[in-house]
Amino acid sequence: MPRYEFRCRECSTTFEVDRPMVAAADPADCPQGHPDTVKLLSTVALGGRAGAGAPVPAGGGGGCCGGACGCG
Repeated sequence: MPRYEFRCRECSTTFEVDRPMVAAADPADCPQGHPDTVKLLSTVALGGRAGAGAPVPAGGGGGCCGGACGCG
């Protein structure tokens, strides 16, 4: 189930709510009971090694046709 992050405009508390995607736009009350909250834009972190680029396929010189027309 997706997790959405909210911030209370009154007390600045940041909190998370687990809810189905169909309820993503529904308002959420602050844990302190304040109703004026805003949903925050979350970022997604993907695993992998820093600096490790995708493997380059062998052959072909790039360009519009893989180098066959002399463009790449």
